[in-house]
Amino acid sequence: MATRARRTSFPEVVIERDTDTEESSDEEEVEDDVAELNDPEEEEELEEEEEVEKEEVKGKEAINDKKGKSPITISLKKVCKVCKRTGHQAGFQGATYIDCPMKPCFLCKMPGHTTVSCPHRAAMEFGVIPASRKRTHNSLDYVFERQMRHRVPSIKPAFVIPDEVNCAVIRYHSRRVTCLEFHPTNNNILLSGDKKGQLGVWDFNKVHEKTVYGNIHSCLLNNMKFSPANDGTIYAASSDGTVSCTDLETGLSTSLMDLNPNGWQGGNTWRMLYGMDLNAEKGLVLVADNFGFVHLVDVRSNSKKGDSILIHKKGTKVVGLHCNPVQPDLLLSCGNDHFARLWDIRRLEAESSLHGLPHTRVVNSAYFSPLSGSKIVTTSIDNRIRVWDSIFGNLDTPSREIVHSHDFNRHLTPFRAEWDPKDPSESLVVVGRYISENYNGAALHPIDFIDISTGQLVAEVMDPNITTISPVNKLHPRDDVLASGSSRSLFIWRPKEKSEIVQEKEDRKIVVCDRKNSKKLGDGSDNDDDSGDDDFLGKKGKNLKSKSKKPNIVIAPCNSKKKKKS
Repeated sequence: MATRARRTSFPEVVIERDTDTEESSDEEEVEDDVAELNDPEEEEELEEEEEVEKEEVKGKEAINDKKGKSPITISLKKVCKVCKRTGHQAGFQGATYIDCPMKPCFLCKMPGHTTVSCPHRAAMEFGVIPASRKRTHNSLDYVFERQMRHRVPSIKPAFVIPDEVNCAVIRYHSRRVTCLEFHPTNNNILLSGDKKGQLGVWDFNKVHEKTVYGNIHSCLLNNMKFSPANDGTIYAASSDGTVSCTDLETGLSTSLMDLNPNGWQGGNTWRMLYGMDLNAEKGLVLVADNFGFVHLVDVRSNSKKGDSILIHKKGTKVVGLHCNPVQPDLLLSCGNDHFARLWDIRRLEAESSLHGLPHTRVVNSAYFSPLSGSKIVTTSIDNRIRVWDSIFGNLDTPSREIVHSHDFNRHLTPFRAEWDPKDPSESLVVVGRYISENYNGAALHPIDFIDISTGQLVAEVMDPNITTISPVNKLHPRDDVLASGSSRSLFIWRPKEKSEIVQEKEDRKIVVCDRKNSKKLGDGSDNDDDSGDDDFLGKKGKNLKSKSKKPNIVIAPCNSKKKKKS
């Protein structure tokens, strides 16, 4: 074998600091260094070492000059995380968000003021003008007036807001929660998915009855829907590129489609599934991937149907799909190409969208209204909730835009404004808030209820013990219940009046999953989440101070079931 020449020269390393007189943060090390330098017995040795080091540096500089190598500069200066410049810093300081002076307001994205003094923060409906429906006097408009308008009442009923935590499971999942779904017939069952691909089944009336299936998917479970023919079957789409069909009682899972049959071949070919919905009339599961394509899966034959269809810009992620509840052939999609698009499934082809709804940044979600299907609400990273009052009218511009804080950095499940399925006026949505607020010295992230017809903040619900962000929220289709996923934990909210009646029979129950005794779900915690996972618990497991009634906290092992795929 040929001998390899060892490298004898290295580039010069230059360390930059904020100031020339900057002191070390560790005072003890500085004092020790000073004591060593003042030692008379070591002065001669230090002088000799300095001379040798100077000669070595000169030699290295000469070699670098000959070879044309530039010195490596290591900067220790404080840099702004937003604009990457020195001299200032931006971000959260406690419950206050400090804006970067080089950028516009972080909340409304407009120049001239900061987030603290933003008028939209003081009044969410600031600048929102309730617009009357734009009439087009065409045939579709006539159909809407005759067949759908009578379903939407002209007088809005009083909103019922679940604003008190009734029960919870702390550290239920081993990674952050990504999606929630209520059982279609059993009012007490809540399903949840997490970043690790696990599927949780929780009976929140009995609190302790909870199960986690860990072998269905290998990474993020992004979406799940119940089978309309069998309420014991759940379809799920994951970032591992598979669509699964799982029996909730046995945990046995069947793979309906796998976009990565050859395993990992690199990031340029790995397909991940995000958006998902069901078309019960045609027996189809529609899923969308990270390359802009939609795939159709026939649930009767458990196989893929037809070819993949490009519905968004090629190479961009399609994060949401939703079929119209009244006319299921009408499909709404949204993605990272800054568009939400309307499609007719009966003639679904590339570049055949009925209409494109433009946004300025990534669209996290887009949903039809739950009863009439005539309205659209979208959530975009530009801190805007956009509302279209009628899909039969002019869709070029939204009826109104509502400024709301949900522009996050990373390591969070995207925020989505979701309808209240029980609201007959189709005007109430729920969405988590990113920017924290100062409540009695604690930095809390409320869950907001917004009236999209006026842009008014109806209610902001919070608990002084929940200090993490709650980006995943789901309102119950039949009961006055809100389920929220915050970090690895699940919370059930009920209205205070009803909560007090229930608490007369049984106190609130907060179950803490003890993973020291049960390590079946995973070894590590979700380190990429916004903050710690010890909701309702302090550093040493003590209850945080709260004015509300103390919950009954029970520490129990978190059961899990690992079933092999059939």
